[in-house]
Amino acid sequence: MRRQRIIRVTITALITFALCCTYVIADITDTITGPLTLAPVNRRSIPAALQSLPAGTIAGTANPDKPINSSDADQLVATFASATGVGHDYSIAIATADGKVVTHRNAGTPREPASTMKTLTALAAASTLDMGSTLTTETYLTDADTTAGTGSLTLVGHGDMLLSAGASDPEHVNGRAGLDTLAQDTAQVLNAQGINQVALTVDDTLFGQDRYPSHIADNNEGDLYYTGVSALAIDGGRQWDGGVPENPDIFSAYPTLSQTTASDAGAVFAARLADHGITVSNANDITVESVSTATSGSASDAADAPTDSATKPIASVQSATLAEILAFALRHSDNTLAEEFGRLTALATGRDNSPQGATQAVRATLERLNIDTTGLTMSDCSGLSPGSKLSVRTLVAVQAHNLTASGAAAAGEGLSIPGLIGTAANRAVSEDTLGLLRVKTGSLGEVTAMTGNVSRLGGGTLAFAVIVNHPDDMAAARDAIDVFVDSLAKL
Repeated sequence: MRRQRIIRVTITALITFALCCTYVIADITDTITGPLTLAPVNRRSIPAALQSLPAGTIAGTANPDKPINSSDADQLVATFASATGVGHDYSIAIATADGKVVTHRNAGTPREPASTMKTLTALAAASTLDMGSTLTTETYLTDADTTAGTGSLTLVGHGDMLLSAGASDPEHVNGRAGLDTLAQDTAQVLNAQGINQVALTVDDTLFGQDRYPSHIADNNEGDLYYTGVSALAIDGGRQWDGGVPENPDIFSAYPTLSQTTASDAGAVFAARLADHGITVSNANDITVESVSTATSGSASDAADAPTDSATKPIASVQSATLAEILAFALRHSDNTLAEEFGRLTALATGRDNSPQGATQAVRATLERLNIDTTGLTMSDCSGLSPGSKLSVRTLVAVQAHNLTASGAAAAGEGLSIPGLIGTAANRAVSEDTLGLLRVKTGSLGEVTAMTGNVSRLGGGTLAFAVIVNHPDDMAAARDAIDVFVDSLAKL
């Protein structure tokens, strides 16, 4: 018996060993799928590091303490004041990096600022909000009936007005979050739960009922310059009619803006759900909730998600960072996004969820930063509405803050660079000062303005602001501003 047991164990061990050898051989020869192989492995070749080129010298060391020659500065201001077309209704100022005004004309006189008002909103928002955060667009499922394969779906926006109708685009700010990507992810979850048909609701309650500053329609000719702030929108509501720019982040045209951005987004989302196999039973009559009974103008719970049985979203997409969106808004002088940043600042500081709450929040934040707001009247946060007034002292104080700020750097990063990018891309600039000027332009029917900061050719920095109301000749006044600003780098 003992001998038989030894024989059986031996035979079993030999069989096991043979099977193991057979498996290893089969795996190595790729007869079966496994971790072993004799096939060559394709290794990614990594090229050798390229030699970096030394940077050219554009300007001297930006020493904020380097003084400005007051005589030279005063001569620049005098030259501007006597330029053809400027007229008498102007204010101008040059200040050091710490905000001290070196020379000026009419610096304390409040004037209509046009879009230079956006620099105030940008600084307030960047000083209040987490500029590294993003805006979420998400979906919630309620009333799910897996037996019938139906449910209720809510599309909830949290302020991303630069959604894409297609897939999420990580390479751009405008379209970073895509409704097609959200629809695909939502459909996967619905399919996993056996749901193939939903009734869709769009939650556009973030900004309550009051979306339009009182008189903004006066300057919104043909709906070209403003649409009401919304919890979600595609490309800011721009209706390109087939002329969509190749780069969604760079354009200079002003297409008509939809005034129904949330319902537009809902219709596109319903179509994308259908593309991914989900039927939207009310596709032709999607409900858009614009006023929440929980918020009704209050800032306290304005971004709450549905409080039904859904406790968390089933899918979501994220916008670009607030810093990137703010830069986009400044460079395109986007009035709607400027108003939205004012509203977000109001929500963050507990102000009323309204255009008035937004302007109050911006002003209060600037005063907290010790910005001189004497003479400031804000009809809105963008400068589009008639009735706004401010002094160039306020503008240069904001720009001086941009030169030294750390936590609010986003307010300066989005400024246009004359000759390169933004609304100042086509403004005159000399070859030797190209890239040294960071500005915000302002233009209305009877207003031309510019404010910004400058890296000086000989080192040092400065801030400036100039506003012309009712010029004798608009084109000539605009040219005079360009000459003045281009000369600042030489101080």
